[in-house]
Amino acid sequence: MPFAQRLFLDAVVQAGYFQEADIYINGKKKFSDERAGSNDSDKDDYVESDGWDNFFRLRFKYLLPIGHGKDQIISTQVVDQGLLVDGAIGGESWNPFHSGRTYFEMKPFYRLQQVDSDEVQEDVKTNGLELSLFRDNRDFKMNQSKGSALRLKYQRDSGWLNSSNSWTVVDGELDKYFSLGESNWFRQRVVAFDLWTAYSPTWNEKSNGDIENGAPSFAGATLGGLWRLRGYPSQRFSDKAAIYYAAEMRFIPRWNPFDGWPWLQKHLSVQWLQFVPFVEIGRVAPEWDVKDLHEDMKWSAGLGLRLWAAGLVARIDSAVSDEGFEVQMMVAQPFQF
Repeated sequence: MPFAQRLFLDAVVQAGYFQEADIYINGKKKFSDERAGSNDSDKDDYVESDGWDNFFRLRFKYLLPIGHGKDQIISTQVVDQGLLVDGAIGGESWNPFHSGRTYFEMKPFYRLQQVDSDEVQEDVKTNGLELSLFRDNRDFKMNQSKGSALRLKYQRDSGWLNSSNSWTVVDGELDKYFSLGESNWFRQRVVAFDLWTAYSPTWNEKSNGDIENGAPSFAGATLGGLWRLRGYPSQRFSDKAAIYYAAEMRFIPRWNPFDGWPWLQKHLSVQWLQFVPFVEIGRVAPEWDVKDLHEDMKWSAGLGLRLWAAGLVARIDSAVSDEGFEVQMMVAQPFQF
């Protein structure tokens, strides 16, 4: 930001109309005896909806003057064919005063999701503020090979303005990376691990099964979709609490087929391909209890294809689960988005 050197703004804004979207909320008469999205809910317990889904998230990030952020506000990193060769911004030590960049973050948010189906017609609206502390101790944000990252987050919708409900969610995420070095076939081999958990202290299930002061299915202790349990549909599971574990093996081969197409490479500038087998487990639960969260866990396993083109990491992750097969397409690596 021009008025404060250490203050950054990451903004995400969407306005879109979606047809035949599967939304895992109560309303389907066939499943009136269960709560949609719970760990034991049926895979067909969703409503098919048309409607607008509009949101904005404005993340203000203040870089603390410690570690790699003490003397260098804007980092300069040198890469060779997409791999970091100089200028790592983390991964040297666990001590935040010696390694990594630490941010205090504040994110105002708003989202409107229209549900228009044969069973349910409602507008789900939420707005509030997210506060978090983020320690980024990874060597290279675009393609991590060592280090770790930790984010502790607090989200609050106070029910003001046109919000549908008031709610609170706290969550934390830790990811860790280990480099296995080069080999005859691969330029880089990295093992990546991720742990995430969430809890909503305001969530209350009434005697008739209705939920009061719970976060919307897209905002709280939620699993399924682009980021967690990729073998399930988006927001397949949601409840008061959740836990999630993932492991990836990331391979960047020496072979790059785009080098054989100079006319295409001129525009795309694909620096590498990455092949990523991965496994995930997790579950949601009505309380944050270690035993409950580690029983009857859901799983998914798959293979990702990722490439760095024109300065962006694009990924296609294909995964299977006990409920079927899903393909997730997005920019950026999946952890700490």
